[in-house]
Amino acid sequence: MSITSTTLRAQIIQACQQLEVAGLNRGTSGNISCREGDQFLITPSGVPTAQMQPASIVTMNFEGQVIGSGKPSSEWHFHSDLLRHRPELNAIVHTHSPSATALACLREDLPAFHYMIAIAGGDSIRCAPYALFGTQTLSDYAVTAMQDRKACLLANHGLIAAGRDLDEAMAVAIEIESLCQQYLLARQHGQPVLLSTEEMQAVIERFKNYGRNVNSPEKN
Repeated sequence: MSITSTTLRAQIIQACQQLEVAGLNRGTSGNISCREGDQFLITPSGVPTAQMQPASIVTMNFEGQVIGSGKPSSEWHFHSDLLRHRPELNAIVHTHSPSATALACLREDLPAFHYMIAIAGGDSIRCAPYALFGTQTLSDYAVTAMQDRKACLLANHGLIAAGRDLDEAMAVAIEIESLCQQYLLARQHGQPVLLSTEEMQAVIERFKNYGRNVNSPEKN
């Protein structure tokens, strides 16, 4: 195992721990993957975060074969397909975070009620149709919902977030969970006023100027 691979495995475990501490995942829910050359690393199936070791992280190729040993997350299909179809993405974070999952259970898109929706690259966060977890059908739905986006909801399931690296994917996952919470809170008091296509496009263009910094100065 190379130093680079060892470091990446440790970063994946640290990210899993961060998601659990933040309440975005619990127990064995959720999963993370990162591209590593012409293959990818993914969290194992059914292993609690506290028990994960660098050797627990599973290596797979994009044909769906395990390299070495280990049992990958049952959701490896959409990790593999998203990384394969989207070369600009190098990390995928999947959560069952409370607010994103609640909205996903309503089978609704997250609309442009707040300008930070643009963190995912568009003027909405789409909700993919429901499909059984761990299936190719779910992956196909996710790939479509993620077109030109860095996040999507999975109906009656949870959230997928992606990024150029693990830091960005984590930032997107955390931000989208917060936005879902704000949206559901606003819905308790009425129907949120949505930003127009033109207003959101201006935000998207402004975000481009912030380069690699996901947490733009305008957010604070």
